[in-house]
Formats: sequence, structure tokens, C-alpha cells
Amino acid sequence: MEILSGRTILRPVDYDRTLAFYRDELGLAIHREYGAGTVFFAGQALVEVAAHGGSGASRTFDGAIWLQVRDIESAEAELRGRGVPIDREAKQEAWGLIELWIQDPDGVPIVLVEIPAEHPLRRDVRGD
Repeated sequence: MEILSGRTILRPVDYDRTLAFYRDELGLAIHREYGAGTVFFAGQALVEVAAHGGSGASRTFDGAIWLQVRDIESAEAELRGRGVPIDREAKQEAWGLIELWIQDPDGVPIVLVEIPAEHPLRRDVRGD
């Protein structure tokens, strides 16, 4: 099987509120809009906010949207300036990543991650 692309599809309870969150509060750029939703760029991934579905019957999401940022302190300041509540302030985890946690209007966890220069994910392994 060859996977060519992927995206996270959200079916929010309140489309307009969730659309505004991803567009205005997170500041994600729009990849495309269609009659039943909006697709955003999120680094090398896409996040689609669908205008259909979202009955509200399920209030859980087993997972998180993981978004890598260049500078976590700048990202946190920008979010606070937009009035986005911070669930957990930025801190370096035992595995070396710096993580900050927020959530979208339906409670979907979003982790913003800065990868420090010395972290193995940033090491050039071509010479190894």
C-alpha cells in the first residue's frame, strides 16, 4: 500500500466556532474551502474541519493533533494574545521535547511541540 497524503478530519458540534478557532485563533492558513468544510495547512499535514457530522454524541478523542513550532515561547505569547486558553504551559518533557497543550472548542487536544537543537529528532544521521 502506498499512502500519498493524509489529513485529520474533525466533525465539530459547532462548525463556525471551530472554523474560527483554527483560522483565527491558531492562525492556520487555508488550503482549500468546499461547500461542506475547510481544509487547513498544518506544517506537512492537513486539518479538515467538516461542516457535516458532529452530533455531539461523542465527547472523546483518543489522540491529539501534534503541531511542531519553531519557537514555543513565541507561539505561547501569540496564543495568549489571541485569548486561547493554555491547558498546560510549555515545559521540557523527559523525552526531550518542549510541549505546550491547548484544545479546540470540542475538547480535541492539541500539542504544540518545539524540538530542541540537541534532540535526536534534529540530528543529521546521514553521516552515521
